[in-house]
Amino acid sequence: MAEVRPEEVSAILRKQLAGFEKEMEAYDTGTVLQVGDGVARVYGLSKALMSELLEFPHGVFGMVLNLEEDNVGCILFGESSEIKEGDLVKRTGRVASTPVGEAMLGRVVNPLGQPTDGRGPIAGTTMMPIERKALGVIQRQMVKEPLQTGLKAVDGMIPIGRGQRELIIGDRQTGKTQIALDTIINQRYTHTERAKVEGVKPVYCIYVAIGQKSSTVAQVVDKLTEEGAMKYTTVIAATASDPAPMQFIAPYAGATLGEFFRDNGRHALVVYDDLTKQAQSYRQVSLLLRRPPGREAYPGDVFYLHSRLLERASKLNDELGGGSLTALPVIETQANDVSAYIPTNVISITDGQIYLEPSLFNNGIRPAINVGISVSRVGGNAQIKAMKKIAGRLRIDLAQYRELEAFAKFGSDLDKATLAQLRRGSRLVELLKQGQYQPMPVEKQVVSIFAGTNGYLDEIPIEKVLRYEHELLDLMDRKHAALLQTIAEKKDLTDDVTKQLTEILKTFTASFKTAVGA
Repeated sequence: MAEVRPEEVSAILRKQLAGFEKEMEAYDTGTVLQVGDGVARVYGLSKALMSELLEFPHGVFGMVLNLEEDNVGCILFGESSEIKEGDLVKRTGRVASTPVGEAMLGRVVNPLGQPTDGRGPIAGTTMMPIERKALGVIQRQMVKEPLQTGLKAVDGMIPIGRGQRELIIGDRQTGKTQIALDTIINQRYTHTERAKVEGVKPVYCIYVAIGQKSSTVAQVVDKLTEEGAMKYTTVIAATASDPAPMQFIAPYAGATLGEFFRDNGRHALVVYDDLTKQAQSYRQVSLLLRRPPGREAYPGDVFYLHSRLLERASKLNDELGGGSLTALPVIETQANDVSAYIPTNVISITDGQIYLEPSLFNNGIRPAINVGISVSRVGGNAQIKAMKKIAGRLRIDLAQYRELEAFAKFGSDLDKATLAQLRRGSRLVELLKQGQYQPMPVEKQVVSIFAGTNGYLDEIPIEKVLRYEHELLDLMDRKHAALLQTIAEKKDLTDDVTKQLTEILKTFTASFKTAVGA
């Protein structure tokens, strides 16, 4: 074996050292004191910030939620079973953020913006913090543009405007998600050439699924794809199998994506389905972080949990582009108890509620909206003039019907006026029924409600009302498309339009009565 001379070794070392560059990296690090159930306590991060992202081993990230004297409490966005006591934790120096951008449309992602639809990474996005302070009153303006849901009962009596927060509340299995999905599907008309002609700006939708089964989310995505709504919709899913911290941050991620469109002068709609499960996941992590429990074991700041989320929905003033973010939060009640803690909190934050009742649902009145308790605090400002002219009468007729209905059960001898009101009300209730995934353009709603409130249905047998409506709208499509177009473009019932509608309805009603032998 040849002997290696010292000068050769030193030459090799010199050569290697000449090309060596040491990059200095300084990390603020701490160690895990305690971990379990999606939360961890970390010692040594004295400079950590609230909501800051922390990097744990095995690629798991966490977010600071508690700042205490000798440790920080944080929630984990990943599998906590791999993290052990004594593991090293690094500060990232940035707050929890989510990707935003048009590339997110048509995709299914988790609350951190990572795709879960198996279609590869999402390019062309920028990061925005999931928690942002809501804009003040000076930056906002009145809610004045309608957001059409395509549901006669909602657009007629509980109108929703762009920038409004309208709560959908009711027991389980009463059709809450259905109303939200119909509203998303109905926004497809805002992405058509016709909408451009009418001056209707497109609405981009975000559906946030919190604590739902993965199979349910898959069904929602399939239905939105089938109806052509997925191309302008993003689904953010924190399913029942995801850890509680992911369910807690999901709505904020949805609001951030909605704000991206709003701040660029566009319109967005975000559905939080549902906030009851988000409150429960927040209660879980709060109790695990040893925060003191209050009423119903919820932490004291559970009102702030929802208020800071829903206040982000707004209609911006013209200087900021006039964009809007509309929120449809969903709350599930137990045995119709609207006075429970979370429902009362959210009712007090929102601009009205759509209240769904199991008894109506079971009686076949769908959507099962209780028109007495449901309300929109924006009102006529969120309706086109044509709808405003006929919808006031609709609400009064239904209110009178509800009063008389209970009274009529006891008395058999009723005068003519009372019988007429009962007849009118029962037919309006039938008219407001609408099938799943069948949102209706607003001009057709106007024709339908006009026929109901002006008495054309009064002599029609109650079981034939929906057939009457179907055949009437079919006739309008075939022979009077120009009149429908005029209502859609002018958004008003002028004297000329009213005259034409009256003539059409008189002729059609007479022929329909003959056909059904009424």
